Amino acid sequence: MSALYINPINDAPSLHKYDPRSYHHVDVTFGPNPAGDQKIIAAENPNDPPTWQWTSADRLFLKLIDEAHRRQMKVVLDYSWNHTGTQFWAWQDILQKQKASPFADWYQITTFDNPATPANEFTYQGWANLASLPEIRKVDVPVPRQPGGHPYEGNLNAGAKQHIYSVSKRWLLPDGDAKRGVDGYRLDVADQIPLGFWRDYRTYIKSLKPDAYLVGEIWWEEWPDKLMNPAPYTSGDVFDAVMFYQAYRPARQFFSNVAEPLDAPQFVQALQAEWNRLPEPTRYAMMNVNATHDAPRLLTDFYNVNKYKYQATPRDNPAYKTGKPDADTYKRVRLYLMHQFTSIGAPHIWNGDELGMWGADDPDCRKPLMWPDLQFEPETRTNYQPGPLDPVAYNAEHHRFYQQLTRLRRTHPVLRTGRLEFLTATGKRLSYRRFDGKSQIIVLFNLETTPQTFKLPGKGKWTALLGDGKLTATDASLPAMSGLVIQQ
Repeated sequence: MSALYINPINDAPSLHKYDPRSYHHVDVTFGPNPAGDQKIIAAENPNDPPTWQWTSADRLFLKLIDEAHRRQMKVVLDYSWNHTGTQFWAWQDILQKQKASPFADWYQITTFDNPATPANEFTYQGWANLASLPEIRKVDVPVPRQPGGHPYEGNLNAGAKQHIYSVSKRWLLPDGDAKRGVDGYRLDVADQIPLGFWRDYRTYIKSLKPDAYLVGEIWWEEWPDKLMNPAPYTSGDVFDAVMFYQAYRPARQFFSNVAEPLDAPQFVQALQAEWNRLPEPTRYAMMNVNATHDAPRLLTDFYNVNKYKYQATPRDNPAYKTGKPDADTYKRVRLYLMHQFTSIGAPHIWNGDELGMWGADDPDCRKPLMWPDLQFEPETRTNYQPGPLDPVAYNAEHHRFYQQLTRLRRTHPVLRTGRLEFLTATGKRLSYRRFDGKSQIIVLFNLETTPQTFKLPGKGKWTALLGDGKLTATDASLPAMSGLVIQQ
């Protein structure tokens, strides 16, 4: 791995941490001295950065950054600038002082309480209509404001915006030292925030650390059928990349046995359509996700035939399979992974997938990790109803395959920066090459039910790097349901 993407660790009451009490501290429960950290936080003025101190939890995170950097790894930290939690310090001040609070204009408040009446008239906009996540106020927005899934112009409240800048600088340049700070931000629900803010934010972040990586979460234009167009966010003035669900969905339809399958020509067409929306350098920076904290784990997603992320829990669909996947699923997932790690863009591993974990959509994709040195009780096939039990344990074979893939990509720079050309796309047969001026690697997939032979370009000696098949100077023969990575 070359980077760690860390879900929110800001101080917050929930497990998911998207409801912060403060943006500028790591959750006190992640450190060695929660009580002491609470005292440090209480002594600060949260709206005055010069008063901010480093808690024990903060320092532990800074140590993590240092350890990652020593291992030549980057650290990308997750934040949501769209909303806070109801325990956030500015929100608490508003609850106490209402319209008299100096932070009263930070949020999307509809009506303040009238102290002259017995009723509480206080109303506000929460993200996704959740009262627990009050939204930061959007300003200079065309009327009516675009709903989620549609980019729109505007900005954020100036006071909240300045606080966000201060928090971002704190973690990028701890005590002014860029070497000790994070290397970028993953930015939650980016489509909910106006483009004007994102342009300003990019300018500010790049002024502090020019090589900082900014990746936005954009997802559904119309769930569950239409994904957003990344182009407004990836044209050079907003993000360096987005979470590229748009490339995963057609890959799932090609490699998995789903209800709406794609053949090889359709898959190629879908990928090219997505890549053609992007400037060429941006294609190589895209965060190629499959499973995440917001989606079913990869094995479970392949195990089910339903539409991507639609009725992806047994609560929505009693037929949804959440137990240990079958052998065919493992085979198909590994073929997909072979594609993910040899395609254009940065492959992302949702923590635990490499250990062989399975699980339905949120929150089942967030179960405790199956570490090799721990023992777990068997779980029911639906996670919460009586029924057959599955053993839960670390999968060493699956982990080794991930290690092979990461080693392959690290060892061969052409898989990171080389151009991609499709060679074969017929039925369920696909091949492509990654090449530059120094080397060439060819990747072949046979998803047919019978063995298939692929013609290789030119003549010469080929070496198998990963997968199954037989090679001659001109041909590669692959068994049914197999893949092969070769180098000349």
